[in-house]
Amino acid sequence: MSRYTGPKFKLSRRLGISLSGTGKDLKRPFPPGQHGPNSRRKVSGYGLQLMEKQKLRHMYGLGEKQFHNLYTRATKMKGIAGENFMVLLESRLDNLVYRLGFANSRAGARQLVAHGHVTVNGKKVDIASYAVSVGDVIGLRERSRSLKSVKEALENRVHLPNYLEFNDQAVEGKYVRLPERSELSQEIDEKQIVEFYSR
Repeated sequence: MSRYTGPKFKLSRRLGISLSGTGKDLKRPFPPGQHGPNSRRKVSGYGLQLMEKQKLRHMYGLGEKQFHNLYTRATKMKGIAGENFMVLLESRLDNLVYRLGFANSRAGARQLVAHGHVTVNGKKVDIASYAVSVGDVIGLRERSRSLKSVKEALENRVHLPNYLEFNDQAVEGKYVRLPERSELSQEIDEKQIVEFYSR
């Protein structure tokens, strides 16, 4: 399944979650379309599980196959499958580039990585799905630090998660520990996703 390239605001309203993280896409708190405000359709248990899966998948911008493969990997790890899955998603390079404030969105972060602007431990990495390990240092190549989009994103960064450290002088961040579930999106019920894939 290819990546979704349609209107993001409509998708956010359909799923009932701000995919941009700004909240601007939910100014109209009802689904898009002619019957959006008056829709009283009852959602089945399967429908709720599917909705939670789609929320998380579109939040991180993954295709279905890639998303499912990551879930399978999470189930083989020790601990709670749903929480492992959330941590694996959060540990992707494109997501951490976004969290550090090098880009205003995960899509922008993915583009930065794909175009070879990002380094991990001083070496260029252009794979957005690269799994960052605890202790890894994420930075930008010398010539990429002066990019206008990067400077604007860093200026507009509102929050830096506690599991990341940022060095302003070196313009690089360190993944100091794995995130706890309480530090990740509270809008997602990962148990529903586990039940969806366990059917």
